[in-house]
Amino acid sequence: MAELTSLITATPEEGRLLAIQLARKSIVAIQPDGDTRKSLRQAYATDTMQLMMAAQIVALEFQTIALANNHWKKTD
Repeated sequence: MAELTSLITATPEEGRLLAIQLARKSIVAIQPDGDTRKSLRQAYATDTMQLMMAAQIVALEFQTIALANNHWKKTD
């Protein structure tokens, strides 16, 4: 993956995709061994709670990106 240089995205959808990329990069940074990550997939692939936790991590990354992009600006 390319080096991250900015959180600025053209659209909220691009921000969501960036959030997924950031979450994936975090996992690789935490567990750099690809074989170990691959062996763990079987456990979380069928565990609803672990999948929900992964989605929560992506949501937190998206929240950061959305704030940086002012995607939730008020339109008063």
